[in-house]
Amino acid sequence: MTTREFLVSKIDNGTVIDHIPSGQGLRVLNLLGLDLTKYETAVALINIPSKKLGTKDILKIKNRELTSQEVNKIALIAQTSTLTIIRSWEVVEKRKIEIPGVFSGVATCPNSNCVSNSPEPISTRFVVEKKRVLNSQDWSIKLRCHFCERAFTRDEITDFVI
Repeated sequence: MTTREFLVSKIDNGTVIDHIPSGQGLRVLNLLGLDLTKYETAVALINIPSKKLGTKDILKIKNRELTSQEVNKIALIAQTSTLTIIRSWEVVEKRKIEIPGVFSGVATCPNSNCVSNSPEPISTRFVVEKKRVLNSQDWSIKLRCHFCERAFTRDEITDFVI
């Protein structure tokens, strides 16, 4: 009989984001904009061995369930991830993070001349034109701004996540 050793203990309530492409965990954590100085607790596991990905990152966020807007932010950079919601030590939901057809209010438009960047309060909207998964760690996405109609790659948009 073999014993399993856990690097980090289980959480009683919160969110686990698993199967994040290796090296992207801290980027996901940053995108979520958590206040880890006083109010929220998170654990980042980086380069964990994975049968599926080779290596992966995992985030555990205690006492916090993500909003759909936050999940959409994660979909921009970690499309292979899974999201698990835990309540009272039990898994109540587990699902694969999916790219929505439209990203609303998750990033500003990289085009500085776009009307969505004006002082007027306009919620940005990007329509997913093309997504292609080459393998679990190599995939691309093309997003078109609803207002200026310019197309951007995933990397161009993630620099402007709100």
